[in-house]
Amino acid sequence: MLIKAHWKEICRVVARGQRSTLYCSMGSVNPDGSPHVTPIGTVFLRGDGTGFYFDAHTEALARNLDADPRVCLMAIDTGRWFWSFLLGRFTTPPGVRLNGTVSALRLATPDELQEIARRIGPVRWLKGSRLLWSNFTHVRDITFTSFRPVTYPRMMDGLWRSND
Repeated sequence: MLIKAHWKEICRVVARGQRSTLYCSMGSVNPDGSPHVTPIGTVFLRGDGTGFYFDAHTEALARNLDADPRVCLMAIDTGRWFWSFLLGRFTTPPGVRLNGTVSALRLATPDELQEIARRIGPVRWLKGSRLLWSNFTHVRDITFTSFRPVTYPRMMDGLWRSND
């Protein structure tokens, strides 16, 4: 499937996933070749098929990406499950996997810092928020090259129409 043809829907699925679980899962490859998955609560998608995330509390992921920049980002909208099982169908795509490459670490721009401030604004006064989500300074850009919908047979008719 062509990523550009589906980018708006991909952004909606990722946004719903982040609202329902508060994070995306980012897969990378450990030095020994084994898989590594890291929860990332600071992923932001742009309108052009790219994104970025704040690289904080991700020591193993950062090490892996310095050696091999390929990633798989997965977002799942867990808020849809109950109603989907009750109805026997998904009315919106439940999740998506995005493959891409990640850039070297760089300083966050003022606009990126404003985006994270907006996201954490409602909980910034909580102790856990101050411990985990303060002092963000660096980001990594993500260039997405392909995607695969999360699919469940017989419950997704009409979703993710192919535009290959």
